[in-house]
Amino acid sequence: MHLKENFLQLVTQYANAATAGNFWMEVEKHYTAKGRHYHTLVHLDNLYAQLLAFKHHIDNWDTIVFSIAYHDVIYSATARDNEEKSAELAVKRLEQINFSTVQIALCNEQIRATKHHQPAVDNDTNLFTDADLSILGAPWPEYEQYYKSVRKEYCIYPDFLYKPGRKKAMLHFLEMDFIFKTDAFRHQFEATARENINREIEILTID
Repeated sequence: MHLKENFLQLVTQYANAATAGNFWMEVEKHYTAKGRHYHTLVHLDNLYAQLLAFKHHIDNWDTIVFSIAYHDVIYSATARDNEEKSAELAVKRLEQINFSTVQIALCNEQIRATKHHQPAVDNDTNLFTDADLSILGAPWPEYEQYYKSVRKEYCIYPDFLYKPGRKKAMLHFLEMDFIFKTDAFRHQFEATARENINREIEILTID
């Protein structure tokens, strides 16, 4: 099952098929908007696949599905409140279908956690944010495509503004004791992520 199928199936447990379809069309419209190059439906599917592999470690899968779908639903390269806006839309939609109040709060927390990727008390949240960062530990060709796609999303900014900002963001990850908070993701991605980030920083410095 793919994210779309899981999402539609899940919403129809709380509302009718028309509502489920409308919710997904809204999600799809945002992620296919002009100017999106990395934060797309492909990113959602990759995130879903990563977490599906760890489903047996996840306590609240339904909440994770909604967090995946909505975590980047609002995205603008010039805004600093994308995570907050995305969380607000998720909460609004989940309240419409009378999703559990506790689960809505957890979804809200998970989406907002992608802003800084700091360790959380909740293990599901740590798995979710680790999966969101898993691209950092991808093989170099995939990582290279990722950082070039991010650059396209920030095309409004000239190099002399973009490069220092990107370098600062990447150094932030290197300064962490661990980029990944869970043993499962750390074992699989930590070493490669640090190699990739160092390599990108070197490119940013040379160019």
